[in-house]
Formats: sequence, C-alpha cells, structure tokens
Amino acid sequence: MTDAQAAPTAGPGTSKPAATPRARSTGVDHPSALGAGGAGLALGALGVAFGDIGTSPLYAVQTVFSIDDGAVQPTPSDVFGVASLIFWSVTIVVTIKYIVFMLRADNDGEGGVMALSALVHSAVSNRHASLALGLGVLGAALFSGDSLITPAISVLSAVEGLEVVRPELAEAVLPIAAVILAMLFVAQRLGTERVGRLFGPVMAVWFVVLIALGIPRIVEYPEVLLGLSPTYIVSFVVDHPYTAFIAMGAVVLSITGAEALYADMGHFGRRPIRLAWALVYPALIVNYLGQAALILNDPGAASSSFYLLAPGWARIPLIVLATAATVIASQAVISGAYSVSQQAVRLGYLPRLTVKHTSRRESGQIYVPVVNWLLFGGVLILVATFQSSSRLATAYGLAVTGTLLVSTTLLIMHAATAWQWPRWRLVLIAVVFGGVELVYFAANLTKITEGGWLPLLVALIVIVVMTTWQSGRRVVTERRTALEGSLQEFVDDLPADVVRVPGTAVFPHPTSETAPLALRANVEFNHVLHEKIVIVSLIMVPVPHVPVDERLTVDDLDHSHDGIVHASARFGFTDSQDLPAVLRQACLISDELNEDDADDPLYFISKITVERGDEPGLRPWRKRLFIGLAHNAASPAGSFRLPAHRTVVMGSNIDL
Repeated sequence: MTDAQAAPTAGPGTSKPAATPRARSTGVDHPSALGAGGAGLALGALGVAFGDIGTSPLYAVQTVFSIDDGAVQPTPSDVFGVASLIFWSVTIVVTIKYIVFMLRADNDGEGGVMALSALVHSAVSNRHASLALGLGVLGAALFSGDSLITPAISVLSAVEGLEVVRPELAEAVLPIAAVILAMLFVAQRLGTERVGRLFGPVMAVWFVVLIALGIPRIVEYPEVLLGLSPTYIVSFVVDHPYTAFIAMGAVVLSITGAEALYADMGHFGRRPIRLAWALVYPALIVNYLGQAALILNDPGAASSSFYLLAPGWARIPLIVLATAATVIASQAVISGAYSVSQQAVRLGYLPRLTVKHTSRRESGQIYVPVVNWLLFGGVLILVATFQSSSRLATAYGLAVTGTLLVSTTLLIMHAATAWQWPRWRLVLIAVVFGGVELVYFAANLTKITEGGWLPLLVALIVIVVMTTWQSGRRVVTERRTALEGSLQEFVDDLPADVVRVPGTAVFPHPTSETAPLALRANVEFNHVLHEKIVIVSLIMVPVPHVPVDERLTVDDLDHSHDGIVHASARFGFTDSQDLPAVLRQACLISDELNEDDADDPLYFISKITVERGDEPGLRPWRKRLFIGLAHNAASPAGSFRLPAHRTVVMGSNIDL
C-alpha cells in the first residue's frame, strides 16, 4: 500500500500515490474537549467510550469461577488472588497503558488501532511501514470478532439475571435476548443522535449503582481490601500455578473495552475520557471487591455474584438497568465497527460500502447497512450456539488479548519514532504491558477448542478479504492505467468531427496523467466533448482529517489541454467525500472556471466490470473472491454525493 490512496471512482483499481502531509501526534485535546464543554463530553464518554468495560462486572467474576468446570474455587486464597489480578489488570492495562500513554498517541486527534497504524506508518522506514499497516489490518480483524461477541455476551449476561430472580424463567432468556438484539440492530438505521443523549446519564447511574452495590459487601468483609496487594497474585501463582493460569484466561474479561475508549478519543477528546475514568475506575474496583467479599461470605454466590450483590427487591430494577447498560455497550461497539469499516474502505482494504449519515450535525454518526446485517446475523448465531454468557466468555478472551498485543506493539513503535524514547524505556513498557498481555493471551490459547477458535476464524476471514481486495485492486489498477492511456495523447488525437458542447463535465479519476475511461467513451461513441472538463482526483491520505483550506489544489494543465482542468482533493479517512463541494471550491480558485460552472454540471462515472481471466497475479480462489466483492461494491454516486439526475455511468471490462 502506498502512503496515500486515491478514492476509487467506481469499482476496484484506482489507487495512486500522492504526496501527503505527515500524520502527526498532536498532543492536543480534541477542540471541543477544551473549555466549558469538557464536562458534557465526559458525560457522553461514560455512555460510549466506557460502555463495554463498564458492563464487564456482569460476567467477569462469575466466569472466573465457572471456567473449566470450576477449576478456580471460591476459597479465600483463590478469591484474594482473583481480586488482586482484576485490580492490577485494570490498573496496569487500562489506567496506565491506555489512559496515561495510549491517549497521547493520537493521529490528528483520532485514536484506534487503524489510526495509530497509519500514524506509525508515516514515521518509520519502508520495512517497518509494512509491519505497521499489517498490524493495523490484524487489529481491525480482531476488532471484528470483538464486535460480534460483545453484543451477544453483554445482553445475555444482563438477561440471565432473570434466572436469579425466577429460576423457572431460564428458558425465556434466549428468546428475550434475541428480541432485544433484533430491536437494537433494526434501530440502527434510525441513527443514534436522540438515543445517544441518554447514554451518558444512564451509564452515570450505572456506575453509581456499581459503587452502591459494592460498598455494603466491603463493609461486611473489609478484609477483602487486602486483595489490592500484589502479594496475593504471587501467592496464588506459587500455590496454584495451573489454577492461576486458568483464572487469567477469564480475568481478562475485566479489561474488555479498553481499546474502545482509545478509539473514541476522536469523538470526545483526551481530557473528557480521562475525567470520566475518574468515576469509572473506582466504580469498577469497588464492585469487583464487593463481589469478592460476597463470595468470601457465601461461596455459593460465585455462580451469579453480580446480581446477588443486590437485595431481593432491587434485582428486577437492576436487571432493567443492566439490560439498558448492555444495549449501550453494544451500540458503542457496533458504531465502532461502522467506523473501522469506513476507515478500511478509505485506506483501500475494502470495497466501497454504502454509508448513510444519520445526523445532520455530526458527520461521525454513520450507518453501514451491510456491516449492520452481517453483525446481526453473526450475533444471533453466537447466541443460539453458545446459549450462555459463561460459555461465550471462553471465546471472548483471544479477541481482546490479541488486540491488546497489537496496540502495545504499535505503541512501542510510535514511542521510538515520535516520542524518541530511550531503549530502556521501550523495553520497560514491552515487559510490563506486553508481558501481562502475553500471559493473558497464552491463557486464552488453552480455550481454542472451547470457543476460542471463533474470533480467530472471524479475524482470518476479515484478513483474507482485506488483503485480497488490496492485492486485486493493485492488479486492476495497473491494467486499468494501460487501458486509459495518456491524457496528453488522447487530446492530441481527438477526431476532427468531435463537437464541443456547452456545459461542464466532471470526471472523478485518480490522476491527471491518464484519460478517464468515461471521457474516452464519450468521445468515441457520442463524438462530443464538453466546453469545460474537470478531472477530479479524490486522494486518501493516512490521517483522519484534512482541513478544508488545505484540501484542494487545482492545475489548469497546459494550453494543449484546452478547457481541461485537474483538481486534486485530499481527504482523511474520517472525512466525507463531497464531490460537488470540491467542484464549488475549485471554481473559486481556478482561472479556467467560474462559479456558474458548479451550478448544473454533468458527472461521468467510469465503471469497471472485472471478469475472471487467465492472467497471473492472484490465485483462482482469490480472483473469485475479489470479483464477488467488486460486483457488490456500492455505487460511487452515493459516496461522492452526486445528484442522480445529473450522473452518467459509462463502463468498461477488465480481465483479472
């Protein structure tokens, strides 16, 4: 992959290297996070950034004591060891790694594994640049597995509270969870703007309730506070090494969602997320300690330690609140899947997808139908297959720990290049963060046959799709370029009978060097050439956002290209590609164009139909996959916001 990708005009194969500004780590908070709005953004971050990790108390502790048919016993030594493991995992991985360090590694204000990958890619050597992009693809693939599992395990764990209140309702758990999930995914097309206003307050109540549930149990058994000492981890490992190793495979559930808070930095900013963590962190620790104290007092409570924290009269309201919290957590990861998919499209790893903006005010609020329904189908299959949150938890750990290891590797690469850290400090964070995460990853490898294969399979499928599309697009680009031919030669060889007609014709095309296929077809078949021709190259650069005043450059070419103007518009992977807006901007700065040219132009799309051929380049099965992806790619007219009544699609065939 080149340092920048041209946005495809239609179908595959339209990438072009471009000079791009270096992606930078600004070290500055999101602009809206500064000033009086910071508290409001912190409240919003409670609902979105911390929805996943905030609902982990529902299932993390009970999973520890149910994993491997109860290998971890509700004895004082095991309970203290588990409590200490959870406390130090949340402290080291989430507080120190993510809140302190990862939030500093912003790509022009954006976070997330793909944004960090692009940031590292722009600052390292070619050899390491390929590694950075590969890690970004791997992280996005693992996040896909997370996006499937989170809604299933979160909603199931909430609804399973009905079994605690009424054991006879056990058979109703799956249908109720399926209905809630169906409502959640069906509602995605409506957008989350209105519902999003409730997310923060609901989650604020949730975290306060977590504290309220934990404190009474800690007061009853204050000795549980001793579990904060890391010496209990040492004793646990030394006395019961195998049991401790098994426990680690489930303790990792307490830090699920750490990557989400980093990915949401672009929405809220560094400071509001850190401010929100000041409430989330103590709420989580108090609740986990409360569950540990409950189990120490009543070992039988380990089977449902979260709901048994509450008195009998409060359990039904708690189930309702927990269900709302898990829906919010699911919404956050679904929205994250939309964003990651859109970034992958813009960076050239996926075909164009239909993206619908669900808010007039917030460009980041999007809905991607194909991603939504793929997730919905996958989530329902998971619920029907695993049938309980404890069984599903065995599949969760590998996706989480794999993503953690990828982010640590990228953090080390970024710290070495952008922050110029000395080698000893790089080694230190590799040992502390990477060591903890590697142990957790190894513990979850033992669960591959019990469901751990699932996120690996999902990740493998996503990686195959992304790498196939990238490789095939590169091959098609080469063949398309040869078919297009030189723009200069095209103009020089124009037939004498070509008629110049009034009006402006706009051709999305990745370069000014070759002639757009639609332009060639218009001359060859219609024998007409518009009075003014604007070739627009929409070029993707590996940064989240390009300011409007830095986006456009216009080249009037030379006199031999009479009436032909080339405009290059650079977009970050979170920017909206509005081609009519680009044309209006070009008309203001070009000597060859005027404002009237942007009123009623015609847009000509060059559509490429890829057919399987015998040429080398891809394996036969990859050719079939690429062609299938290409045939199902969304129309560029919608992506570029082109008016349907003034858009003409002209096609050509290319053998792969």
